[in-house]
This record gives sequence, C-alpha cells and structure tokens, in this order.
Amino acid sequence: ISASSKSTDNTLFLLYNLYSASVMYPNDSLEAWHRGQGHWADVAANDWNKWTWQLRNSITKIEQLDKYLDLTSEERAGCLFAKDKLALSITPYFFNLIDPDDPNDPIRRQVVPRSEEMHTSPEELLDPVGEEGTKPVDGIVHRYPDRVLFLVTDRCASYCRYCTRSRLVSNAQDYNFHPQFEGGLEYIRNHPEIRDVLLSGGDPLLLSDKKLDYLLGELRKIPHIEFIRIGSRIPVFLPQRITPELCTIFKKHGPIWLSIHVNHPNECTHALREACERLSFAGVPIGNQSVLLKGVNNDKAVMKSLIHRLLMMRVRPYYLYQCDLITGSAHLRTDPREGIEIIQALRGHTSGYAIPQFVIDAPGGGGKIPINPEYVKAITSDSIVMRNFQGEEYRYPLQYVATQKPDPKAPQIEPLLV
Repeated sequence: ISASSKSTDNTLFLLYNLYSASVMYPNDSLEAWHRGQGHWADVAANDWNKWTWQLRNSITKIEQLDKYLDLTSEERAGCLFAKDKLALSITPYFFNLIDPDDPNDPIRRQVVPRSEEMHTSPEELLDPVGEEGTKPVDGIVHRYPDRVLFLVTDRCASYCRYCTRSRLVSNAQDYNFHPQFEGGLEYIRNHPEIRDVLLSGGDPLLLSDKKLDYLLGELRKIPHIEFIRIGSRIPVFLPQRITPELCTIFKKHGPIWLSIHVNHPNECTHALREACERLSFAGVPIGNQSVLLKGVNNDKAVMKSLIHRLLMMRVRPYYLYQCDLITGSAHLRTDPREGIEIIQALRGHTSGYAIPQFVIDAPGGGGKIPINPEYVKAITSDSIVMRNFQGEEYRYPLQYVATQKPDPKAPQIEPLLV
C-alpha cells in the first residue's frame, strides 16, 4: 500500500469520525429522550405510573388504534388476522413512542400487525429454533448441557410481531400452554448438571411479586444453581412494573441477571432509564438483546445510537440476533450480511463495551452461532495475519525464539530465600 493511499485512508477515517460525532451528539443527549404521557396527558399521574393501569388500558382492538393512527390497508388486515396468529396488545406508555404521521415508524413496525404476517415463506417455521424437541417436561427447554430455559407464562405486556414463540405466546394459536412451576422446579432439582436457569415465557415480570418471590426463592434453595437470569421486555414496554417492591425481591434473591430487549434508540426513554437505574441499584446486572429488523435498526447510525443510549442507561449491549425464521416474518427479516456490516462499522468506531455479539440462532435447534466480520486473513506456520478496523494488515508471531544472547552486564536476580 502506498504512502499516499494510506494518507487518503486516514483522512477519510478522520472525516468519518467527525461526521459520526456530529450526527450522534446532541441527538443522543438526555434532552432528546422521550418523557411524558403523550396521548394520555389528561390521566392522573398516579394512575399513569401504575403498571396495572397500563395493562388495563392497553390497546387491544382495531377501534382503539383508529383513534390515534391512520391505519394502512396492510395494518387493518393484519389487525383482523391477529386473533389467529398473535394477539394485538400495546401498552399506552409504549404506544406513545409511535410517530402517528409515519406509517413506517420503527416502533410501529414492531407492534402493529400487518397483512404480511398472513404469508408463510417456505423456509419459515412455527418453532424456528427447535424448542419443542428439547422439552423433557412441560415448560423446560434443555438444549445446552448446563443450562435450561424455564417458561413460566404465555403472556406479555405487548406483543412483538416477530416473536419466536408466537406459537404459544398470547394463545392466539390455541397452544394452551399452562405453566407448571412445580414440574419445572422438580426437573431442575433432579438434574445436578444444571447450573444456569433462564426464566422466560411470555414475560416472567408479568407474574405477581408473590409468584416471583416464590420461584426465585425455590431456585436459590437448589445447591447446584449458580446463575439465575430473566429475559424480559417489561422494562421497555412497562417500566412502571419496576417497583421498589420488585427490586427488593431481586435484591433478596440476588444476584439476578436481567436481559432486556431494546431495538431502537426511540425506545430509550427517561422512564426506561429510571427503571434500569432502580434495577442496577438493587444489584441487578442488565444486558440487552436486540433483534436485527428491516426498517427498524438495520442501519449503522441507528445501531450506534442505540448502543450508546444503552450504556447511558447502565445496560451492556449483549446480543444482536438475526431475526428467527418464524412464520409471517419475511417483511421484518433482513439479509444477515447487513448484521456483519453493522458490527464491522462499530468495531474501532465506538467503545468495545458497546458492541454486541451478532448471532444466528440456528434453525431447527442448533443453538446460537456467533457471526463476525473476518479479521483473520491467514494463519501461517509462524504467525497470524490480521487486519484492523481500518483494513490495515498486522502479524502476530505464533512462536517466539530468542535470537540475542543475554547481556552479561545485566543485573542478576538474586534467588529467593525460602
């Protein structure tokens, strides 16, 4: 590579960084984050801040959507089909994040049904990651040797239109999942190889404080359980649920690790930030799992903004998932090569802490497979040949052989006295 071309590359690199910084700030500053009650400004704050009020007043019918949105024909058809595929439900809090004037709003695409959900592509599956084949008892998925997935409910505060468990979540497809806590707990007690339990569903944080306290307490009594996790989108859909009482339960049985699910910067609000702060102060480490979605976050600048905001909320970006091959999701899935390009655009251009691991949950039950940009160009007999984030090549020796004799004048290290 010539010196002139290297100089040009460095100039472009600096210009990119300057442009990127100007785009990201002040747009990611807290002043730009959503706050307030939006369409429900006339509701008493005391009611608005109760998670039970949010659930009771969730948008579940097309008539409610019509009040606030000019629905497209695709959305109208999707809403009519939702009762047979995956229920419509959006909390008032999360609905406020939708721009009513934008039919392609990234929040809207995640939660408002569309007619495309009625179409099934040949590669799509009802159980895209093969959970049904690894269920030794009802509610337990035991795919990995030392870990189990414990499904404890089929309900969520709002329903993501790309949900990998839409076969059972909301029961729109008559799956009739009835969680049996005792059966799952007994299986875990009887399998000492299990050290890690992930509570999921549905959303475990929709359970009452009493049930969560019981479940976490019973798991903590099992000697071989070292690690308890919860997968939840409740802080994102319903931050009002993160009450002092709930945080006390987490602290009592901690450490409880929490994976939340934020897909777009607009979901990072003051209410979510405050909920994450309460969780953190209760000793709950928080990670984020995003799904790569067409028209939502398959954009380098959007993803960079999202991960920066997550760190500002004490949340570590953990996984970026390729969207699973769930039936009726083709309109939301994007080419996985876009995910690789996004990770490549982040590496070296932001904090290492901010960069999630891009994964594909292998269709049929192969588990999560990391998908990374290629930084290793070659492995020879004597070195690894690598490229950095700027495309420059470097070598690291595989074996080091001393070629110089030690300096006789160098000071000698006295042997240690025993």
